Parts: sequence; C-alpha cells; structure tokens
Amino acid sequence: MYSTEPADKKQFSEEFDRLYGRFAKLYDWTVKIFPIWRNWISQAIPHIVGPKVLEVSFGTGYLLTQYANNFETVGIDYNWELTCTAKGNLAANHIPAAIQQADIEHLPYRSETFNTVVNTMAFSGYPDGRLALAEIYRVLQRNGRFVLIDINYPQNRNWVGLKLTRFWASTGDIIRNMDKLFSQAKFQYEETEVGGLGTVHLYVATKIG
Repeated sequence: MYSTEPADKKQFSEEFDRLYGRFAKLYDWTVKIFPIWRNWISQAIPHIVGPKVLEVSFGTGYLLTQYANNFETVGIDYNWELTCTAKGNLAANHIPAAIQQADIEHLPYRSETFNTVVNTMAFSGYPDGRLALAEIYRVLQRNGRFVLIDINYPQNRNWVGLKLTRFWASTGDIIRNMDKLFSQAKFQYEETEVGGLGTVHLYVATKIG
C-alpha cells in the first residue's frame, strides 16, 4: 500500500526540482487564488511554538507570510525559483524571515537550534524520508516540535479518499508509513485528518530521547 523509496534518489530530486522550477509562478498563483490549499496548510499555524522556527520547503512562502512576524523565523527550500519567488512575497508583505536555498538532508543549522520545524505538503516529495526526518530531529531542541502536513491514506479507507491518495502517488509523491518513521526517529506524535476527504493529514510530533 505504501510507496517504495526511489532507487535513484538524486534523479528523483532533480526531476522534482525541474518540475517546480518550471511551474514556480503557476504554483504561486494557485496558492493565492484557491483557498482550499491555503486552508489546509494554515492549520499548521496554531501548533507552532517559538521563539525559533524553521520552515523546510516553504514553496512560494505563503505560510511564512501568515506567521513569521511572530517568531524568529528562517527557512530553506531546495528549488531556486521557488526561493526567489518566496523572497519577493516576503518582501511585499514586509516579513523579515531569513530564507535560503538548501537541502533537507543537509540543513545548514546547528543541532538543537529550533523550537519548531514546519513542513507542509512537501515531505512526500523527499527521496529519503528517514534521512529527512533525522535532520529535522537533529536541529530541534529537546522536546521541540515538528509540525507536518502532507498526503496519506484516509483512516476510514473511504473509496474516494483512497483514489485521491493513489492519484497523488501516481504523480510521483511518496506515500509513507509515518507511524513507523516517527517511531524510528524517536518522535511522539498526534495525527489528525484536516481535509481532502481524509487524505490531508496534520502530524504534530515531539522530539524525545
């Protein structure tokens, strides 16, 4: 039922990077025009605690414009075009968040730096979920919080939700057993379905150990 990790992780990342680079402006307008996407990812905001917050894979920066002024906020994204677009959106909204291009598997921050790491609709696009989660764990402070929103199977297995999840998987997204990943990475977590007929899941995970 769950996806297998890609055999060629570099090729997987490069293909996603080219895709987002090609459609960066369209993606930006899609987020701005259609409220459903904004409603999904905005449900991360009440779970963010500071003072230090990292958003990983911020896309065009919409979510940053909604909360970053309240914290000491930084962010990284793998894609250069998205990073440039996000910088423009932050400047237009007078948001001082420091963002840069970087890789989730090599976060440019010291261990135990952040109170919260935020990631919305991007984890399923990483080539190695275990390594990505390990880096997030590393940069979180003890009892720090990882707030994740992403696609997974509906808990009630409704047939429309199952088809939607399989559609996401057919586009290249990796649907993972998050319970297994969180347990291996020493996170305790709570999971809530927040949209998409049960396909959009909110995970609020706490670093333990």
